[in-house]
Amino acid sequence: MWLAIEGYTFKLQSMKAWEEGQDLVEYAFVIALIALGVVTSMKPLAVLLSTMFVNLASEFTSFVA
Repeated sequence: MWLAIEGYTFKLQSMKAWEEGQDLVEYAFVIALIALGVVTSMKPLAVLLSTMFVNLASEFTSFVA
């Protein structure tokens, strides 16, 4: 049995095993999940770094004065 879509003709039996883009989609999902994790961890990391630099600056100020 044949299927025609927008000028392309596919044999339905071969479409069952057509998994060429499956790996690409899975990699895209993994990359999106990693990106989401990185974005959500940015705010706590920024607060932590800011606190560290403020503490370091106050230590240097008290050491010099």
